[in-house]
Amino acid sequence: MFGLGAPELIIILLVVVLLFGSTRLPKLARSLGEASKEFKKGINEGKDDDEPAAPAKDPDQKVTMTQAELDAMLAERERQARGEPPPPPAQG
Repeated sequence: MFGLGAPELIIILLVVVLLFGSTRLPKLARSLGEASKEFKKGINEGKDDDEPAAPAKDPDQKVTMTQAELDAMLAERERQARGEPPPPPAQG
């Protein structure tokens, strides 16, 4: 594809060693490996979240909720989606 042979790879390796130094290369490789592990872990966790939830035991049972409860639940989900911190507890 790019036509990279052994001489080109050696030149690239030498440039990387000159740029980062031989002491920082192991740290760089270690951090890249940890980042790769975290990325794969996140992908696997995302797959688990995509699975549908188990159905309720009794599908004929109706769930009732007031409009205020529904609004509060939707506001909480929107807040979480935006990544905002939870509101302080009500004082009273």
